Amino acid sequence: MSETSRPVLPRLPRVARGLGYALVGGLALLYALPFLLQLVTSFKTDPDAAMNPLTLMPSPPSTAAYERLAGLSDDDSVPFLRWLGNSTLVAVLVTTGRVLFNSMAGYALARLRFRGRNVLFGLVLAVLAVPGVVLLIPRFLVLSSLGMFDTYAGMVVPLLVDAAGIFIMKQFFESIPCEMEEAARIDGAGVIRIYWSVVLPMARPALITLTILSFQGSWNEFTHFLVSTQSSQYETLTTGLARFVSGGLGSGTQYPLKLTAALLSTIPVAVLFFCFQRYFIRGANEGGVK
Repeated sequence: MSETSRPVLPRLPRVARGLGYALVGGLALLYALPFLLQLVTSFKTDPDAAMNPLTLMPSPPSTAAYERLAGLSDDDSVPFLRWLGNSTLVAVLVTTGRVLFNSMAGYALARLRFRGRNVLFGLVLAVLAVPGVVLLIPRFLVLSSLGMFDTYAGMVVPLLVDAAGIFIMKQFFESIPCEMEEAARIDGAGVIRIYWSVVLPMARPALITLTILSFQGSWNEFTHFLVSTQSSQYETLTTGLARFVSGGLGSGTQYPLKLTAALLSTIPVAVLFFCFQRYFIRGANEGGVK
């Protein structure tokens, strides 16, 4: 088709485009306003936050909330650094375990032929259909009977494998052609060598997706830590903030301190997502070329 015969799409009038941009900008501002209020309130004093909760200018500006959470003040009633350390430890261990075990289980279900494979995959799908809240009491009973209640092991081990991650990896492995695996098998490579050296590099998009989802899920996990721990030394950011917001760590509203703690707890997940987003898109394009 020549350039002269190409259909010309009608251009919207400037007024309509301006209204569209204004609508999109208004929706974006409405979405970002709570985060902006959270950021501004973190620099307010307690009286200012209580009297002017919706103002966007702190009067006077104060970094007392950040100093208190960082342990720079004399008041240590909010052990934020301990919560942060526990959340980081659990999230790193759970993310590492899920990426390893979910990818191994997904590869086994996708490539290995053994008796009961379809039944096992059906059980994985059945687990996805069960609401997590239904398993809270059985999980508590199992942890108590195994002596893992109120320990780091009880916080980490039950989260090392999840059915959603196995399903994601299995579906991705099935989309990879088998020719490269067959070539490696002819060269004498075993199952573990094929999985580690041939298949995993090709599964980078799925691995990055699983890493993001695993870290986000373990970082924001609340119900499992609620039934697996009791001592304050095992509190994470979610359980610690819940007790703090409910008034268990002091009197008064303490809006700046609470919002500052919530703001700081969201930063690692946001940074991880935006850092991996570029690699995820690049890996997805490479996977499409392959």
